[in-house]
Amino acid sequence: MRSRVALRLLLHDRSSTAGSLLGVVAIVFLVGQQLSILFGLLNYMSVLVDHSGADVWITSARLRNADAGDLISGRYLERVMGLPEVQWADPLLLANGLVRTADGSFEAVRLVGLRRPRLTGGPWALAAGEGEALLDLEAVAVDRLDLGKFGNPALQRVTEINGRRVRFGAVSSGARAFQGTLVFLSLDKVKEAAATPPGRYSAILVGLKPGVDRERALARLRALLPECGVFSTPELSRRTQLYYLTNTGIGGSFGFSTSIAVLIGVVIITLTMYASVLGRTRDFAVMRALGARRRDVAVVVLCQALMVGAVGIFLGFLCLAAILNATRGSDIPSYMPASVPPLLAGITLLVSLLGSLVALRKALQADPASVFH
Repeated sequence: MRSRVALRLLLHDRSSTAGSLLGVVAIVFLVGQQLSILFGLLNYMSVLVDHSGADVWITSARLRNADAGDLISGRYLERVMGLPEVQWADPLLLANGLVRTADGSFEAVRLVGLRRPRLTGGPWALAAGEGEALLDLEAVAVDRLDLGKFGNPALQRVTEINGRRVRFGAVSSGARAFQGTLVFLSLDKVKEAAATPPGRYSAILVGLKPGVDRERALARLRALLPECGVFSTPELSRRTQLYYLTNTGIGGSFGFSTSIAVLIGVVIITLTMYASVLGRTRDFAVMRALGARRRDVAVVVLCQALMVGAVGIFLGFLCLAAILNATRGSDIPSYMPASVPPLLAGITLLVSLLGSLVALRKALQADPASVFH
């Protein structure tokens, strides 16, 4: 009965209700949009680690992020492969390069050297070409969103990296990185183009056998290689993301903008709920005169907040979904983990209830005798 009264009051005062809905939609949409970009950038920061297909990364000691490590000896490969827990191990070589574009200029890129034939750490999705193309010593793969940087070359077009001949053999999808344009190619070509010392690699990627206790395997690898950094893939991913968040200002920037969005929504909800209650003071007084208790009035106000919050959350997520679908596969980084929307909805609903508490005091002060004045 009290929820029905709350609904009728909301429908009666449509202007105040619309203002409250706007506040809720603002929180969901603005905060959700900021978070989607943040999570999209986080994916860029650790994209190589997350999609490597490895269980363990062996790197140089005291590594702070996956993109800034020293070279390690290839002799560690033999030590690692001798362990019964290890199914396979492959080296990975990262280096900087300059690609000659179609107009003769140069584009700075990040070279990712892969050992054939497994090509561990290579492109995990292709938009054009075949994965086997990278088995060719001269073939390279770049992301489809980065093709414009090279003049939109066709497959099999010849170019140069650091003065060495290469061909565009495949086009990857979703392989964009925070630290620069990724170019996948064979390990031998990276050694040739970047002139790295023989037998040295940026990391060794390890795949464990099914059913192996990962924590025990990590402990054994760390004991075997005390001079190296040994990380599980999730651990290295978090370490890399945290490094960029705390050292590039991205965390503070998005935290500030998200806080401002929440503050705007709270202010809008609070003011509109307060104004709405002021306009309904006589209605609450009538309820009191008809025998409603103060608790009944409080329930009506809180029901109104819940109704406005629920509808606003639905509309906000509807707008957010439209934006995310429109930007999917574009240059704009956007990604929303499945665990974030329920959390955002819960926080928004809580903010709506807190905003209604400011107006609740005024509603409880409604004098039943004022109806007869």
